[in-house]
Amino acid sequence: MRSLRKTVLLAILVSVVLVLALLHSWPTRAYTTVDVWQRPGSVVERHLEERLPEPDHRLGNIPFHVRDSVASLLARNGCVCEGESGGVNLPFAQLLFPRVSAHPLHTAFEASELEEMKRRRAKEYKSFQKRSQTPADVLIIAEANNPLQYPTQGVDVRPLKTIIIPGLALHNLPREHYSINITATLGTLNVAAEVDGVKIKGDGEMHMTLSSSLLPNLNRQLQFVTYTNTLFHPSTADTVQLETEGHQAIFSIKIRHGVTPKLYNTGSKGEYNISALVTIATKTFLRYDKLQDLIDSVRRYYPTVTIVIADDSENPKTISGPYIEHYIMPFGKGWFAGRNLAVSQVTTKYVLWVDDDFIFTANTKLEKLVDVLERTTLDLVGGAVREATGYTATYRQTISIEPGEEDGDCLHMRRGFHHIIQGFPNCVVTDGVINFFLARTDKVQQVGFDPRLARVAHLEFFIDGLGSLHVGSCDDVIVNHATKIKLPWVTQSESDKTYAKFRYPPASSDATHTKNGLLFFKNRFQCLTHN
Repeated sequence: MRSLRKTVLLAILVSVVLVLALLHSWPTRAYTTVDVWQRPGSVVERHLEERLPEPDHRLGNIPFHVRDSVASLLARNGCVCEGESGGVNLPFAQLLFPRVSAHPLHTAFEASELEEMKRRRAKEYKSFQKRSQTPADVLIIAEANNPLQYPTQGVDVRPLKTIIIPGLALHNLPREHYSINITATLGTLNVAAEVDGVKIKGDGEMHMTLSSSLLPNLNRQLQFVTYTNTLFHPSTADTVQLETEGHQAIFSIKIRHGVTPKLYNTGSKGEYNISALVTIATKTFLRYDKLQDLIDSVRRYYPTVTIVIADDSENPKTISGPYIEHYIMPFGKGWFAGRNLAVSQVTTKYVLWVDDDFIFTANTKLEKLVDVLERTTLDLVGGAVREATGYTATYRQTISIEPGEEDGDCLHMRRGFHHIIQGFPNCVVTDGVINFFLARTDKVQQVGFDPRLARVAHLEFFIDGLGSLHVGSCDDVIVNHATKIKLPWVTQSESDKTYAKFRYPPASSDATHTKNGLLFFKNRFQCLTHN
């Protein structure tokens, strides 16, 4: 009887903990469905002023009242990573009641080398800014009631080519004589045709003047103004000035090559031909028994899909069979290096990444993931991984960067997602997903996997892809995960022990220092917060 009472009390305690965990993790914000096609006080006032256009000094004495709920949302000039203190001190407390923790990244370096690292990082960052920013990124504000008409965006020219500048005109300015000056910096101006009654000066040069006593004739001449890029750059922008008496306008002409398409011939079948659309890629190390289980499970559902295997085992075994490509690497080369090798050999439109201990089931419907990528602008969509206990994980993560100053930016990662995808109720838009995802091959190759991350790495790929990868996650496409539960009566093999030593290094290991050092230097982050 006493034993039964203990069992009941234990069950009640576990139920209470689970209910509390559910309430804590229940989403508090209302998520919207989207069509993917388509600290308060004087400091806040100062930040608000800094984000207004060039101030009119006549307005400086007019008082205003800060709306804290809105002004506090504005980006700050610096960022701080702050963790949460306190919490419930229970077993699995961080899993059940996740708290935000903060990690300074400069600790990856010795104090004696930190200043030199900061100096070199600052130098590299300035070089990066010069390469990545163009005049098209500069804020341009149009004057009020400007009689000048001009294009505000959408003007493109190929390097060293010529276009007609669309939309130039002069309106509602009664005068006896009209004159317009046009100035470029990376090219020359000219006219494709001459209009009677219009005088042209400086044609074929960077500065050209058009003048006439007849406004209709001048506007007709403006329709034939051309721009020729003369200073080659594959992707930049020219800032063009348009000026008449008392009025000035500035607009950008983007100078760039068109994006060269990479198209994939997927055959003539009406439905999705998975073998023609998808290649499965994986990285293996020592676990040949689990790898074979993966291959066998794939073949039950997709007998002709190509499987690419990157293998950095010390004594590699032969993995052969139809539609299998096995690539041998130097011993212990590492996790991300193996990903790079495997993905580099994919020639299909999509690549499916899986771990070598996954098992395909009837719920592993690749057609669903293909359908999402075919019908949306997403570049990558993750599925779900089911453990032997029945727990299913998607590992959805939102990633954001808060701008900082000289010390670097702040990286924030949180569990969750942004929106539900219209037409796909089981799918959401997010920034990072689990190790089971289908992606556009060219986008994954474009972002790449940093081979210096040899042991501990996953979300680093999504951090590197932030801003270029459009990521989604669907929880109705599920792959099983081979059990990792260690039974006391089962002896661990030598290969399993070796695998564990490489795969799970201690937090103080070189692998962790390498990861934090790359976040600090390569990505220019000062700290990381996550829950």
